[in-house]
Amino acid sequence: MGSAVTGSAAEVASQSRATSLDRITLSGLRARGYHGVLAAERDLGQEFVVDATLWLDLSSAAFHDDVTRTVHYGELAETLAGIVTGEPVNLIETLADRLVRACLRDGRVMRAEVTVHKPAAPIAVPFADVAVTIVRNRVDGVESVTAPAAAAGVVTDGG
Repeated sequence: MGSAVTGSAAEVASQSRATSLDRITLSGLRARGYHGVLAAERDLGQEFVVDATLWLDLSSAAFHDDVTRTVHYGELAETLAGIVTGEPVNLIETLADRLVRACLRDGRVMRAEVTVHKPAAPIAVPFADVAVTIVRNRVDGVESVTAPAAAAGVVTDGG
């Protein structure tokens, strides 16, 4: 019995490449943004927390010990913080999409995953966190949606 393969051949090939790549992870980036559906969120703002993981080949950077051959995580942090503090959006889904696309601007990045946490979301019952995770793969040099869903056990906030 053979196993069923889902997705296009390009997606499967991209997934295979992404799983054998190295990773750069930036966790817990904090920035104040004015995102949300409610007027109070837009007026007062709140802290957002961002986790980003980039899959790419780091062998050349490691071999040459050269920061120009990798994604500079300091510059990445500044870019992502600038997006969070920048133009407001209604949904953290939209914010996460903007952030993951910024991660893929460097052509060496084959896959990126971004989680946006909104720990002060306006929810009337006690909760620990609200987060949205978006993953994008680069397929033949083009970004492709691969898993635009919240991480397991994580709830999207709808605002």
